[in-house]
Amino acid sequence: MQLLNFPKYSFRFKNRENKIYIFDEIRKKFVVLQPEEWVRQHVVKYLMEEKLYPKSLINVEKKLTINNLVKRYDVVVYNSDGSILLMVECKAPEVTISQHTFDQIARYNLALNAEHLMVTNGKSHYFCKMDYEQECYHFLRELPNYTNK
Repeated sequence: MQLLNFPKYSFRFKNRENKIYIFDEIRKKFVVLQPEEWVRQHVVKYLMEEKLYPKSLINVEKKLTINNLVKRYDVVVYNSDGSILLMVECKAPEVTISQHTFDQIARYNLALNAEHLMVTNGKSHYFCKMDYEQECYHFLRELPNYTNK
């Protein structure tokens, strides 16, 4: 798999029926290793190891209904009170992050009301803090550590 703009992490892999699988610590199962999954697994490690987000508050690939359409978010991190601290949209490394990507995460966030957003293709990362009063988001240099939020 392609090198990404994250620290180097170790992962568990297995090969079955000519497909490579990667172990997802959050879902506690092996999943097919696709380019977007490679990015998602790096994001999860980054959140836990670099930003100190508790594993128990991280959720991966869950259904979400927006305007009667079923969608899936990539990664969500909850606050201890159940509100959403962070929503992450992952794209494959070859996908360029565009306004369309930000529009997608903004639509998802209408239902979730996250405090922070992250958009990444594994090579470029964008971090935002939501400002619900001004109905906009402000770009950040990096995400806050869990203990510093």
